[in-house]
Amino acid sequence: MSGELRLFVNPRWRQEAEYGEAERRVIARSRQAAVEREIRSWAEYRPTPLYELPALAAELGLGALYYKDEGRRFGLGSFKALGGAYGVLRVVQEELRARHGITASSAELRRGEHAERVAAITVTCATDGNHGKAVAWGAASFGCGCVVYVPGIVSEARQAAIEAQGARVIRVSGTYDDAVRICDAEARSSGRIVVSDQSYRGYERIPRDIMQGYTLVAAEAAEALAAPPTHVFVQAGVGGLAAAVGGYFWERYGAARPKLVCVEPQAADCLLRTAIAGRPAKVPGDLDTVMACLSCGEVSVLAWRLLARGAAAFLAIDDGAAVTAMRTLARGAGDDPAMVAGESGAAGFAGLATAAADPEARAALALDGAARVLLFGTEGATDPQRYEALVGFSPAEVAARRLTRG
Repeated sequence: MSGELRLFVNPRWRQEAEYGEAERRVIARSRQAAVEREIRSWAEYRPTPLYELPALAAELGLGALYYKDEGRRFGLGSFKALGGAYGVLRVVQEELRARHGITASSAELRRGEHAERVAAITVTCATDGNHGKAVAWGAASFGCGCVVYVPGIVSEARQAAIEAQGARVIRVSGTYDDAVRICDAEARSSGRIVVSDQSYRGYERIPRDIMQGYTLVAAEAAEALAAPPTHVFVQAGVGGLAAAVGGYFWERYGAARPKLVCVEPQAADCLLRTAIAGRPAKVPGDLDTVMACLSCGEVSVLAWRLLARGAAAFLAIDDGAAVTAMRTLARGAGDDPAMVAGESGAAGFAGLATAAADPEARAALALDGAARVLLFGTEGATDPQRYEALVGFSPAEVAARRLTRG
């Protein structure tokens, strides 16, 4: 796969660096057991599958390639509910304790206990699509109200999917970052509680809970792999998932941790710019990219604290690479199973394939025959009509091909 790329190898990254207290304040295995115990107790919970793609690995000149498919998580189409719904639960529980002195389990909330009091709580967020649907699902599951702000780039289909979970959606002009600011301002004036993985000044506790929820995707992958991967390519919007995955593997494996490569759209490469500057940097413009769920112009300050030393490299790709990646995964190489990956869900693979095709990037990242690369397919076809228009096959047709090969 060819395509334009911008690569920045992080001079602050050291393979042997210890996982320090600063990183543990962001992501910590000491908090992981409680998070996993909670999420695994939900009736909808199933580990998502991890596929090995040997034919595609051979095409890219790699030793092994693994793809964790989050497209079927909780029936919502993305990994986001692990953090978004967990964040909602934590907010509802904390508000019940603070307002009424009530300690309630998730099971009690789902049974409708304390329903009248919970209904007086309203959570809110800004979203490019998947996070809003996850927060709305969490609100519907635990019984509170929900208001979601979406920027103009969000498709009508993705807005409808959020509304189908019972949330009220407010469409705003401007970018995702504009929606974040409007959401925050209106939450302050209305008494709503922001549930976001975008951390900014004065807002860290809830994003930390959400990011800790995300670590379950890394934990499931680690359980399924015989040995740690050498590389993880993970798509990055504000950096929440990247920090969660990177922090989990760093603390678990120490000096044997994989190289973490953050992949972004060139139109919204806030992490790459931040890494070059050494401090949070904003991307100007309309942030228009086919990878709509990665259309973010400002990093999460909490995520950056971990990624500053935790990411080995930052990679920005063009939209064409993402679309080609969707088609390549849908086709399936050799006898590999076909994968349904949405525009943002395919970005990690797009970054890998683009880097592997570039001799300098390939050498800089040590993408050779000894490399064992882990990818996260963070979303399925969350906008089925758009997916079919880009790939040429419906999600159902690609899924049928996967089943035939499986």
